[in-house]
Amino acid sequence: MLSLYGVGQWTALLVVSEIGEIGRFPSAKHLCSCAGLVSSVHVSGNTSYTRHIIKQGSRWLRCALVEAAHHAIQRPPYRSFYQKTAKRRGKTIAKVAVARKLLKAIYHMLKEQQALATKEEESSSTDLGRARCGVMVP
Repeated sequence: MLSLYGVGQWTALLVVSEIGEIGRFPSAKHLCSCAGLVSSVHVSGNTSYTRHIIKQGSRWLRCALVEAAHHAIQRPPYRSFYQKTAKRRGKTIAKVAVARKLLKAIYHMLKEQQALATKEEESSSTDLGRARCGVMVP
């Protein structure tokens, strides 16, 4: 988890303690909902309204991920996504979108028990069987 941009030791420890057992979440969407990083939806008849993010879930996890997203948007993988989203929706909504993207990456890392590979690790790895789809197998 420390291989993600913006996630340090304190954030990783907080995320693991707040999530608990990863097996209780069937998908990354359920984890994002538990963290409160999804928008609320109100449906009436044929009309649906999406509003601000929900306030249910762990506020500590939500705050830590938004703070990690603040640091992650300074790096190339997340910078272009942030800039594109901020241009359309605004800076605050774009930071929450990056936080959601970080949490989805954390979910897949914990679920598959694999670390994310960086470009340097992939190019320096001599064992091509270990690097697949940008994920390094420990």
